[in-house]
Amino acid sequence: MDFKSVLSMLLKNFEKNNIHYALMGGFAFGLWGVGRATVDIDLLVSREDMEMTDRIMLEAGYDCKYHSENVSQYVSPLTIFGEVDFLHAFRDASLEMLGRAEEKEIFGGLLKIKVLKPEDLIGLKLQAIKNDAERMENDMADIKALVSAHGETLDWSMIERYFQLFDMEEEYVKLLKGKGK
Repeated sequence: MDFKSVLSMLLKNFEKNNIHYALMGGFAFGLWGVGRATVDIDLLVSREDMEMTDRIMLEAGYDCKYHSENVSQYVSPLTIFGEVDFLHAFRDASLEMLGRAEEKEIFGGLLKIKVLKPEDLIGLKLQAIKNDAERMENDMADIKALVSAHGETLDWSMIERYFQLFDMEEEYVKLLKGKGK
């Protein structure tokens, strides 16, 4: 996948159409210093902006492979443009995530992109675990990597709330013990 071309197209269109978005997933982890292989682009987008986002994706030649109230998946028939997945933000928690997103430079400063904060990436990982317990090992490894990279600057009260929200207090205690707290 040509991440630079796809993100250039998306960011140009998002700015032009005032789309509220933030990068998440593997690419976002990389921007926070946690190397992770990824083959697609994952974005959180305000559900109010999904109609325009759909139009942008279809005009760019993508096919909508899946759409629900919560997520949309677009795949290009050209491998070089790959897959772009959208999580629809409409609940208070996800809209707050969008509001907290931080702008980061990518591709040597050629582009700027809004990226979810590490605490919110952790929250989404916990939600994924809650939805599919088989993800526990891999997603907890991602969480631990973010904690290792940013532990001293993280908002631990926010992280604790996420663990509580998903009834995973035991895992939170384990995470703290592993961090030496």
